[in-house]
Amino acid sequence: MIEDIASITGVRLGPGTLYGAIGRLEAEGMIEALATDDRRRPYQITPAGRRRLESEISGMKGLVATSLRRLKRA
Repeated sequence: MIEDIASITGVRLGPGTLYGAIGRLEAEGMIEALATDDRRRPYQITPAGRRRLESEISGMKGLVATSLRRLKRA
C-alpha cells in the first residue's frame, strides 16, 4: 500500500501513518479486513465506505471545476 500511495500521490507515508489511517477507516466501518493465510492483511471497502468515497470524490470534482473556471478568468 505504501508503494501504491507513493506512486499515485508522490507522498511516501510512514507505517505509523498508514496503519493509523487503516485503523480509523476500519473503526468507522469504511473498510473491513479479509481472511488471509499470509501475514499481510488485505482489506476491502464496505458499502458505507463506497458511499463516503463517492461523496468525497463528488466534492473534489466541484472544487476542481470551480478552480478551473477561476483560472480561466485570471
